[in-house]
Amino acid sequence: MTQRIHKKLSLAPIPYFWDQTTVEDFYRRTADSPIDIVYLGETVCSKRRALGLSDWISIGQDLTAAGKEVVLSTLSLVEAASELSVMTKICKQNDFGVEANDMSALQLRTSYTKPEFIAGGSLNIYNQRSLDKLKSLGLQRWVVPHEHNQQALHDFDLSGIEVELPVWGRLSLAYSARCFTARTHNRSKDQCGFVCDQYPDGLAMKTQEAKDFLVINGIQTQSGTIQNHLEAINDNAVDILRITPQQNNCFEVIDIFDRVRKQQMGVDEGQQKLAECTIHPISNGYWHRQAGKNWVA
Repeated sequence: MTQRIHKKLSLAPIPYFWDQTTVEDFYRRTADSPIDIVYLGETVCSKRRALGLSDWISIGQDLTAAGKEVVLSTLSLVEAASELSVMTKICKQNDFGVEANDMSALQLRTSYTKPEFIAGGSLNIYNQRSLDKLKSLGLQRWVVPHEHNQQALHDFDLSGIEVELPVWGRLSLAYSARCFTARTHNRSKDQCGFVCDQYPDGLAMKTQEAKDFLVINGIQTQSGTIQNHLEAINDNAVDILRITPQQNNCFEVIDIFDRVRKQQMGVDEGQQKLAECTIHPISNGYWHRQAGKNWVA
């Protein structure tokens, strides 16, 4: 197995609907953070037009000037010609890398003269044959789906690609053609009124016993727990540690991962500090071949 020694930190696309000022302020702070790789773009719902492609490119240029590697991410569910048009523009450009979150994006990207791409977690790669097929098409980096356990990852032949593991944030469980957030307000998807902007970290759902269950984020369903894989910082199969943005304490989370990777803080101390960065339950069950909502100390 290829030894992965020097870990990088990446910042996933913002999954929620934040206003333009909040987004721009967030990435200004990111420019001064220890993050190495930044993923930009709308991956959940194309109706969220607080920023257009030109705005994302402008932010990307600023982050590049700050020394960050910038990647443009595509939608995870494509339904309309207008969405395909934006995706085509993303896949044709060569100023930034491209994270393909839908097979149509992969097809578009590989049809151009520079076919290299990053496979997003929503492509659902679960076996060696699928991974080898993507390698033959120009795969540079693989964002590992949440459901993979540590042993399964080690069983893959990962030579020739970078491996990126989501290590902090809610798990993206499913996408739907329907908007659940709009439905909770008795609105249709087409007349949603952008109500998801009322929930900057998603709309939490609880069981009848008042326990955290799921989080609704437009057409996306997320876990009610926060996935935490700080222990993977010492895993030789992983190159890049991927952190999902959240409205509160995001840069505190980034700082903790950075200090642990630089051995300025131990993993145990880092875990204690990460627990203080969220009021929600933390989980890592999938990584240990258990139910995803479980926490294995």
